[in-house]
Amino acid sequence: MATYVIGFPRIGEQRELKRALEAYWSGKISQDELKKTASELRKRHWIYQKNAGIDLISINDFSFYDNMLDTSIMLNAIPQKYKDIENELDRYFAMARGDATHKAQEMTKWFNTNYHYIVPELSEDMDFKPNIEKIKEEYKEAKELGIEPKVNLIGPITFVKLSKVKGDEKAIIEKLIPVYKEIIQELKKLNPQIIIQMDEPYFVTNPTKEDLELLEKVYNELAKDANIYVATYFEHSNEANEVLAKTPIKGMFLDFVHGSENSIKALVDAGKEVGIGIVNGRNVWVNDIEKSAAFVKGLTEAVDSDKVHIGSSCSLLHVPYTLKYETKMDEDIKSWISYALEKLDEIRVINKLVKDEELSEYDKEVLEGNKLAIATRKTSKKIHDPIVQDRVSNLTEKDKKRSVPFEERIKLQHENLKYPILPTTTIGSFPQTPELRKLRRDYKNGVISEEKYKSKIKEMIKECVEFQESIDLDVLVHGEFERNDMVEYFGEQLNGVAFSQNGWVQSYGSRCVKPPLIYGDVSRPKDMTVEWITYAQSLTDKPMKGMLTGPVTMLNWSFVRDDQSKKTTAYQMALAIRDEVEALEAAGIKVIQVDEAALREGYPLRNEKRADYEDWAITSFRITTSVVKPETQIHTHMCYSEFSDIMDAIEAMDADVISIENARSDNSLLKIFKERGYKGEIGPGVYDIHSPRVPSKEEIVEQINAILEVLPAKKVWVNPDCGLKTRKWEEVKPSLKNMVDAAKEVREKLK
Repeated sequence: MATYVIGFPRIGEQRELKRALEAYWSGKISQDELKKTASELRKRHWIYQKNAGIDLISINDFSFYDNMLDTSIMLNAIPQKYKDIENELDRYFAMARGDATHKAQEMTKWFNTNYHYIVPELSEDMDFKPNIEKIKEEYKEAKELGIEPKVNLIGPITFVKLSKVKGDEKAIIEKLIPVYKEIIQELKKLNPQIIIQMDEPYFVTNPTKEDLELLEKVYNELAKDANIYVATYFEHSNEANEVLAKTPIKGMFLDFVHGSENSIKALVDAGKEVGIGIVNGRNVWVNDIEKSAAFVKGLTEAVDSDKVHIGSSCSLLHVPYTLKYETKMDEDIKSWISYALEKLDEIRVINKLVKDEELSEYDKEVLEGNKLAIATRKTSKKIHDPIVQDRVSNLTEKDKKRSVPFEERIKLQHENLKYPILPTTTIGSFPQTPELRKLRRDYKNGVISEEKYKSKIKEMIKECVEFQESIDLDVLVHGEFERNDMVEYFGEQLNGVAFSQNGWVQSYGSRCVKPPLIYGDVSRPKDMTVEWITYAQSLTDKPMKGMLTGPVTMLNWSFVRDDQSKKTTAYQMALAIRDEVEALEAAGIKVIQVDEAALREGYPLRNEKRADYEDWAITSFRITTSVVKPETQIHTHMCYSEFSDIMDAIEAMDADVISIENARSDNSLLKIFKERGYKGEIGPGVYDIHSPRVPSKEEIVEQINAILEVLPAKKVWVNPDCGLKTRKWEEVKPSLKNMVDAAKEVREKLK
């Protein structure tokens, strides 16, 4: 019985990789210096796992940007448009984030997580061939530390199914089989018994009969004479388990946190090894170690212990590194949570309890601390608020519905707001400069007074409003300079929500977020945004958007308590944000944006579980927004999403205007809105903010015209793809000016 983790975080416990990447992109360090930092981080992370007693330690889970992009490089699946870039690393980053002359590849969410991956672009005529230099380098590094690692690969079916494909998917998968076989043979040269973890999470998403037939064919080919373990996670996949049991794979790593229905019978009967992923890789609450050990014992009492392994439900990429830097967190709350390094201890102790091994003194301390945390969390008065619980219990249907239908509301809004055809706006945030971050940090640390802090923030708001007026934007924003993060900012002001000092989690590339910890009943004790937004509105006669984060996004981008249903927590959050919506409207704000950027990513991966999520998620948004008058315009924003299967939900949200990330998708998303006859107004992103390049006016004119081939002009808003906080002012100013000028040019031709 061995211990394992599916994968480990790579950004660094102090975000060392983030800083090195950004230094390289800005020309401050060389490629050699970047690679040196990466090597040091890999070795440190392997040593942490080795010292914690993890037996099967991964290589190739590390990435400079994203593992799907790494797989594209490994397979030589490089689109022709990037072949002119000679330097391999610069080509890699151009594929990920674009450069002055190349658009980045599309980016979207990794299943229902907040991690983004770079979507490969594949075609049948690609010259696929193996390149495992990265893996060889990491293998050599691990061996120097006395570690015989397992190698993580994204399986060929998941790779293709999650790609943008020109041609026949099945044909491409079959073309990749010999390439993967070559890779496996190359890996066996490193060690004939090398363990290969092949990630195939696609198969937790309702695979078809054809998918399963292909799965059997692929692994009958790939698993001959190789130690291949197939990993699925985020849900269960009994169908895939039964198919893979008939192939020559060595075993499977399964998620028993999100897929408790997992059956291992077919695998065990076929003599396969089974990894029991019992420690949650996606949430931070401590594992009930004794309960988990008892569960595993019951599950495996009739199984040879050599055939069973204990590990994480998925990669620990989705949780922060370690609690050792959390010096300011409430001690009770801190005792209830577990980050990546602490989860390694949980895996080890569960494994020892299952095997009835003697615990070390340190293991005994871990177990006793765990038992105490489980007990105190159940009874803590910090968690329960009867007033909040009563508000949820007393919700009525009236609380979940706008008072007037959209067709009547939109007429009142046009009369009230007087915006032109093709109105221009932004999604909300403006650049977060080093000076701004230092200002917030100095205020938080008591270096400057509240008065000085507020004065400086208002200066920035004033400059931002003046800039927007100077380029003649139609609907303005205040810039969000007071906000560190769209979720963290609100979470810090809500009861029942805690924050970490160093709980950073990678979102994409060098972008990290620090998710809130929703540990108790949620409420809003005071105004959160009204002061800043009403100040901004006082500086202009144009409409100023109130900017809020929606309740479902707050949940999906937080670590949510696991001691009550998500539905109940969502309704609590909805009521808290509803109070802010009411306050903004009362203060004279006529346009309020309630972002549900993460609505889509929260969908369960199994079809049979989606209706319940959709019901409470859409109801939560409507609880938040239904309180306003008909003439108050409600906007929402959604990030990269496949909208085709959630259009009913989007329509049910009953927002007046929806903005979506669109620029990397060639307007393919918009066709769904046209086909459905979506009644609301839409702001498709006209340029990609995740790339540093400045789009020309002509390019944006072309994009707007392309949008108008799909949607009627009377429904279209013109805006960037997403918020501008990660961009620099020298990129933002010309980009937005070009956007406004482009909208005006097209507008003139429509008259």
